[in-house]
Amino acid sequence: EKYGGAILSGWLDRPLSVSGRILVKNGDTIVSKLVKLDEDLLVIPSLAIHMNRNTNDSQSWNVQQDLLPVLSLQEKTDFLALVAQRVGVRKEDILGHDLFLYVHESGRVIGADHDMVLAPHLDDLQCGFSNLHGFLEAEDSSDHIPVLAIFDNEETGSLSAQGADSTFLKDTLDNISAAAGFSASAERCALAGSFMVSADNAHAVHPNHPEKADPVNRPHINGGIVIKYNANQHYTSDGVSAAVFKEICRRADVPYQTFTNRSDMAGGSTLGNLSNRHVSLHTVDIGLAQLAMHSCMETAGVKDTEYLIRAMKVFFSSSFAEKGNSFLI
Repeated sequence: EKYGGAILSGWLDRPLSVSGRILVKNGDTIVSKLVKLDEDLLVIPSLAIHMNRNTNDSQSWNVQQDLLPVLSLQEKTDFLALVAQRVGVRKEDILGHDLFLYVHESGRVIGADHDMVLAPHLDDLQCGFSNLHGFLEAEDSSDHIPVLAIFDNEETGSLSAQGADSTFLKDTLDNISAAAGFSASAERCALAGSFMVSADNAHAVHPNHPEKADPVNRPHINGGIVIKYNANQHYTSDGVSAAVFKEICRRADVPYQTFTNRSDMAGGSTLGNLSNRHVSLHTVDIGLAQLAMHSCMETAGVKDTEYLIRAMKVFFSSSFAEKGNSFLI
């Protein structure tokens, strides 16, 4: 089955493998084991142009018919037995599994100036990577509690137990507050004075399709962190949150740029609003400019990764307070 809103054509004629987890019976317990078959294992072959003369014209893909991977030329290859053999367990002990195809190609730095990253999953592991490093490099402080939350299943609606539209973040913050001895009122006051950065990659101006970008707000790869706006609140950025984040960028000495979709084109959304359904915070939506979003191999910038690490180091080292019409950082 297809997961999320993928660009399907990129999956054809590439070396693929399998990763995820299996649930294995071990005596009276069920053990979760991570799986990554690090080998060229499968391929989804495209149909030859001789059999489809329209393949370079308007092409639609039927997931059931066109996107089935080939594992073996033998008729009765047992996929689950193969996984069991590679992992070192018995097939009959595998009680459950969550397994997915992935492109068996490594990410790499490319370009004449070695300033681009070509890799799978940049949307949104690039922001996850940068936020994690900024979080770990942040200065310790006793006047605030930095929290890094990374969710799963954003591409399918975030409705899972580990998605942003769950109670996971609120439950975690409640537990932190209880451990810190906060009353319910003190926790609400702390949240009211808190600030959230919702980080999800943004669309760069495409060199072959510049007309797809807004005429004015046109982010470029390695042009700085992108602050995203939408009048219909698909992004959380407003005047207050954008101003606060711009000051964070100034203190980190990193550039920023702005993004809106063309007014006549619908865009995506991020986790900020979904998360705010459960924990209401001042929030800004940001990202890093990239090309080929939702392709199995995406392109982004080396410098932008560094910019976000530096900005988030400052962010996680800072405390925030709102007093009247002022926001203190």
